[in-house]
Amino acid sequence: MDKTTVSESGDPGMSSTRDSSDRRFNRSNTGNRKMNTTASGANENASASARKRKITASDEESGKKPHLSALILARGGSKGIPLKNIKVLAGVPLIGWVLRAAFDSGVFDSVWVSTDHAKIAEVAEEFGAQVHRRSPKVSTDSSSSLDAIQEFLRLHKEVDIIGNIQATSPCLHPNHLQDATRKIREDGCDSVFSVVRRHHFRWQEVKTGGVDTKPLNLDPANRPRRQDWDGELCENGSFYFASRELIEKGYLQGGKMAYLEMLPEFSVDIDIDIDWPVAEQRVLRFGYFGKDQLEQVKLLVCNIDGCLTDGQVYLSAGGEELVSWNIRDTTGISTIQEQGVEVCLISSRGCPIHKLLAKKIDCQLEQNAANKLEVLELWKSKKKLLWEQVAYFGNDESDVECLKKAGVSGVPHDASSDAVKAAGYTCRNSAGRGAVREFADHILLLSEQARAKSQQKKH
Repeated sequence: MDKTTVSESGDPGMSSTRDSSDRRFNRSNTGNRKMNTTASGANENASASARKRKITASDEESGKKPHLSALILARGGSKGIPLKNIKVLAGVPLIGWVLRAAFDSGVFDSVWVSTDHAKIAEVAEEFGAQVHRRSPKVSTDSSSSLDAIQEFLRLHKEVDIIGNIQATSPCLHPNHLQDATRKIREDGCDSVFSVVRRHHFRWQEVKTGGVDTKPLNLDPANRPRRQDWDGELCENGSFYFASRELIEKGYLQGGKMAYLEMLPEFSVDIDIDIDWPVAEQRVLRFGYFGKDQLEQVKLLVCNIDGCLTDGQVYLSAGGEELVSWNIRDTTGISTIQEQGVEVCLISSRGCPIHKLLAKKIDCQLEQNAANKLEVLELWKSKKKLLWEQVAYFGNDESDVECLKKAGVSGVPHDASSDAVKAAGYTCRNSAGRGAVREFADHILLLSEQARAKSQQKKH
C-alpha cells in the first residue's frame, strides 16, 4: 500500500527540483493508499494548526478557500529529447497524461502550463489548460523549477497554493493529487511531495586513480536480504505541493512536510531516446486513461485509404487502379478478430480492390460513404453496442466526427491535424506501414485492462 507520512521541520529544506525539461523523471501508481501522519504531542499539533490558519485566515475571513493551482513546467529547450514534453507517448503527447490526471482529480481551482514554446502552448490549450508564457529569464538551461514557479506567483496573485506537477510523470493518477491536496487543505501541511522506496546499496564514489571505496548505507559484513531491509525513500519527482508563503521564501519543501510513497513499479526514468520504449510499455499498463469506464471493444471500424493503405493510388498501363497494403496491418486485423473484435472497413469512394481486400481479410465493407458517422451509427445500432465498445481508426477531416464519437479512437502518424486533435491515440507508424497493427495492439491492451478491472470488481 502507498502511504503518506508527515514530518515537522523548523527550518524549511531547500528543494533541488529542476524543470521537467532537463531532469530525470519517474512514475507513480494508482490504487488506494493508507494515510499515516506522525506527530509528536500537543505542541506540534498546535503549531500545525497555527500554520494552517496562517495559510487560510484571509480567505476564511472573506468566505473563500485558498486557491490551489496545478502548475506544469514545460520548457521547450530539452537537450536529451527535443520537445520531450509534447512528444507522443503511447498515443498521447507526454504532457497530456498529467493534464488529464490534474483535471479529473477535481481538486484544482485552475490548471496552468508554464512554457516558452508555442507548440507546447498549443498542446496545453488543446487539453484545456491555461498557458503562462514564461520569460526568457526563467527558461534557460540553468533555470530551476523554483525560479519559474516564483515568476508565476508574482503574476498570479490569486493563487495561494501551488501543485507543481512534473510533465514527465505519465503514470500519475487523480487520486494521488487528491491525497496530496487533503494533506494540504485538511492536515495543514506546508508542503507535500511524492517518493518511491528503493532497495539500492550505495557506495562512495572513487575519483580517478583511487581504489578504496566505502559503503554508504550498508554493512558488508551483515549484508541484508531485500525482504529484511526497508530500503530508502527517494523523491520520484511526480509532484511538489507548497504554499505561496513557502515558495516566496525560496523553498519548495519545508515547514510541516508530508511525503506520499508510491510503489516502485510505477516509477520510470526517461533521459534519452532509448528510455522511451520502456516508458511507453509502462504507461500503457499503468497510466491513467481517463475517468470513463473502460469497456471491452467489440467493433473496430477502419478507414481504408490513408489508414490501411498509404493513400497512394497507382494506375496500370491498362488504366486499372492499384494500391498496396502492409502484411503487418492485415495480420493485426486477423489477430484482433481472433480475440472477438469485429472489423469493418469504410471508404468515401468506390474501388474494386477494396472489395477484394475486404473479402481477403473477412471484413464487412461500406464504400461511397458520403457521411461516415451515419454509417458508424448504423453499425453500432445494428450490433447493439455502446459507444465505449466501438473503436474507430481514421486519418482525415471526414473521419473527425467518428473519431470524436468512438470510445477508442486512433490515427496514423501522418494523419491530418484535425484528425490528430480529435483522436485519443496517435500511432508512431504511418498509414500503410504498420499503423493499423499498432492500433489493434492498443485496442487489445485496453480490452485486457477492462477485463482485469471487471475481475477485480467481482472479487
